[in-house]
Amino acid sequence: MSELSPLARRAFLTRAGAVAGGAVLLGTADLARPRAARGLAAPRVYTRAEWSARPPSSTAQIIAAPDHLVVHHMAFPNSTDYSLAHAFQLSRDCQDLHMDTNGWADTGQQLTISRGGHVMEGRNRSLEAVGQGANVMGAQTANHNGHTLGIENEGTYITALPTAALWTSLVQTLAWLCDVYGLDPHAAIVGHRDYVATQCPGDALYAELPRLRNEVGAALGAVLTTESPAPFVRSGLPGPRRRGDHGPAVGPDERG
Repeated sequence: MSELSPLARRAFLTRAGAVAGGAVLLGTADLARPRAARGLAAPRVYTRAEWSARPPSSTAQIIAAPDHLVVHHMAFPNSTDYSLAHAFQLSRDCQDLHMDTNGWADTGQQLTISRGGHVMEGRNRSLEAVGQGANVMGAQTANHNGHTLGIENEGTYITALPTAALWTSLVQTLAWLCDVYGLDPHAAIVGHRDYVATQCPGDALYAELPRLRNEVGAALGAVLTTESPAPFVRSGLPGPRRRGDHGPAVGPDERG
């Protein structure tokens, strides 16, 4: 595991059972365990059936609830097509890349948000798992897929920022997930680069994570904490080598 940034180190609390990114499989009793939640309204999440996903080559494994929510940029172009049709095509393109180029079983991330603000289910069974207060084993943060949930945001945010529509949906989605899982947004919301050597989610978006945590906290009715205006942004991190390359997503002991 690479060195966490000072901000992420402050927030890093390892859940019991999520050692070195290991997954905790759930039994019936775990799935039935009640969750303390405020009942915050969920965003409109378009299902895999709605965006016409391909069948996965294998069914995703349901695992324990995540302790961290990982913000990614997709390293796709910053499209100005904000339509739902484009968002659905984006999900199909991402799945094709992950299955046909990366050789994975399915889309890697659990959720995808388009620049038009449309939220879509990623890996199969993701919505089913969230509904149970659980998670699915994804392929989005190398060596840490067993205890994190990943959100891919359409675009590349090294210098540019997300659209207002994407940002609004990201705040709502993260607030919903923090509510479902009982997570503190100031501790739980991290960037991909907090775990591995990558520019993801881009210098510009990464610098906005304190504001993102505060807005999610406000949506939850939490007391805002004082955070520095922007986290330390390391230089020299590897950027995308090709379209869709946001950095290491699967570790040597993990499967896509």
